[in-house]
Amino acid sequence: MIFISFFAGLVFGIGLIISGMANPAKVLGFLDLAGNWDPSLMLVMCGAIAVGFFAFFWAKSRKTTLLGAEMKLPAASQIDRRLIIGSAMFGVGWGIAGFCPGPALVGLGIGLPKALIFVTAMLAGMALFELIERRRGG
Repeated sequence: MIFISFFAGLVFGIGLIISGMANPAKVLGFLDLAGNWDPSLMLVMCGAIAVGFFAFFWAKSRKTTLLGAEMKLPAASQIDRRLIIGSAMFGVGWGIAGFCPGPALVGLGIGLPKALIFVTAMLAGMALFELIERRRGG
């Protein structure tokens, strides 16, 4: 199981590098709709959405993964204030840094200083969220 997890992560990371998703300049060019827009990542996004759509559709009919582990899919289906605020915060962070979590870890692995700052801030945000959730009793 550890080898398969490592291999899947390696393939994912290589895919992020090849697609340009680990390059913050390319991502920011994609997000710059009003300026010098670079639409090349749209193909990557559309491909990921298509794969995810069919994978989740197929996974909903299964009780276990291909490796025999329990299938754990998200249970929430409503759009609420927390989802909207979290999505907006994610988008702002992505637009400022040019990273989201997966590409940031790849950037950290290839030694990008900006990735170290992003990952540190991401971990601090995750810790703050956990602290707030514990105080709320959630």
